[in-house]
Order: sequence, then structure tokens, then C-alpha cells
Amino acid sequence: MNADDTPERPRESQESQTPQDPREPQPPHEAARPEEKGEEAAPAPAMTGRQRLKAGLWPPRVTRAQLIVALLLGVLGLGLAIQVRSTSDNSNLRGARQEDLVRILDELDNRTQRLEDEKRGLENQRTELENSSNQAAEARKQTAQKERQLGVLAGTVKAHGPGIELTVSDPKKAVQSDMLLDAIQELRAAGAEAIQINGVRVAADTYFSDADRTVEIDGRKVAPPYRFKVIGKPQDLEPALNIPGGVVQTLQKEQATASVTRSEKIIVDALRSAERPDYARSSSQ
Repeated sequence: MNADDTPERPRESQESQTPQDPREPQPPHEAARPEEKGEEAAPAPAMTGRQRLKAGLWPPRVTRAQLIVALLLGVLGLGLAIQVRSTSDNSNLRGARQEDLVRILDELDNRTQRLEDEKRGLENQRTELENSSNQAAEARKQTAQKERQLGVLAGTVKAHGPGIELTVSDPKKAVQSDMLLDAIQELRAAGAEAIQINGVRVAADTYFSDADRTVEIDGRKVAPPYRFKVIGKPQDLEPALNIPGGVVQTLQKEQATASVTRSEKIIVDALRSAERPDYARSSSQ
């Protein structure tokens, strides 16, 4: 094949390979259409965590049921807080020593035992009445015995027996009537059966009051030192006064002193007059 036989390339391809003159003006680029700019929306700005939290909480979307539940929970929480605070403020045993706690438990056991003994005594009386051949005589006997017991409790008859003597010295006259009343209550809770203070018999209706830096018992003025004569089980009476936060510690805070002496024979000879009630009458009459 000779050179004359070489096929001639198309003119168009040759023209495409021809380099373009840079001096030749370029066709202008077609400008973006206005409508195409408007179609693309601008991206929304990103929200911060605080803005998202505010948008979720406000405005509040609360139903009536949720409001009622929230109110009940608030009232319950307030009640629990008040209960916990009152319990923590009024507890006198938080700082008590182990031996003090053991003594308090022993006192509670003794009280329980006394109640059990009283229950058994009443059951025995009922059994004797049911089994006695002469029920009328047995009933009179038990009635007289009960009358003597009630006379001791009411302060209308003298009494003697084991117990303690409590002497409260108050040189600054800082002891008030409520402190003596607390001592009476502690002694009664420990099983005291007869009490007198400075010659005044203490009974169920005895009242205490303050007057001119002195104490009045049933309207009678008593001056320190206050001498208690108490009949009961000494092993129960003395620990009841020495419990943590009890009578002895309270008196010591007022710079008063209290001394307790056990005795096998305490005589309570102060008497109260037996007053006839105005309205109450025995059901047997």
C-alpha cells in the first residue's frame, strides 16, 4: 500500500484537534436563573441544648391527672419530712450508752411483767368466785380487799412497804412544777403505788402549779428541798429516774441535785380527804 492509498481523515476531527486561539472571545457563561435560586430554601440554624430544653418545657403540657398526682406527692413528701424531723429532734436515745439502753429494756420488761401479774390475779379472783360454795362471802372478802387497795391509790389510807426516797435540792429555786410532775409520771410508770411530797399525798387528781418562785401541790405551797416518799419495787423505781434525758439529767441542767435512796420500809402517812362525788354513783346502788 502506498502513501497515496492512505484514507483521508475526516475534517471535523482535524478541526477538533486544532488548538483554540486564546485571543478568540469566549462565549459567556449562562447566568443562573432567578427562579432556581428561589427554589433552594436556606438551611435552619442549629438549636443549642438549652433552647431545645426550653422548647420542650414551655409552654407546659400538663394534664389534670398529672397535677393531682404532683400535689399528692408533694403533700406526702412534706409529711415524711415533718415526721423525720420530729423523730430526730425528740429522740433522747440516740446518744445513749449501751448499758442505758439495756436498763431501759429491763424496765419495759418489768412493766410487762407487772401487767401480766395483775392479769393473773384478776383471773384467779374470777375463778375463786366461780368455784366458791359461798359466793356472797367470797365476794364481800374480795370487795374489802379491793377497797383497801383503792384507798392506798386514792390516798385515803396510810401505806407502808419497800420503795425509795428521792430528795431534790434546789438552791437557786430553778425547779418548776412541770419538772416535779415529770418525776411523778416516771415513778408511776415504773410501778409506784403510793407517793407523798413534803407531807402532801399525791393521787390521781393532784395538780401542780408555780407561784412566786415556789411550787404549789393541790394549792399548798412546798419549798425545797423536795422530799419524795415512794412505795414500789426499788429495782424499778430508781432506774426510771436515771434514764438518759430523764428526771435526774433534767434537774442537773437546772443546777439542781437529786439523790435516790432505797429502803425496805417506806411509810406514806399523809392522807387526803375522801370526797363524795356530786354526780357519779356506784352502779350497785
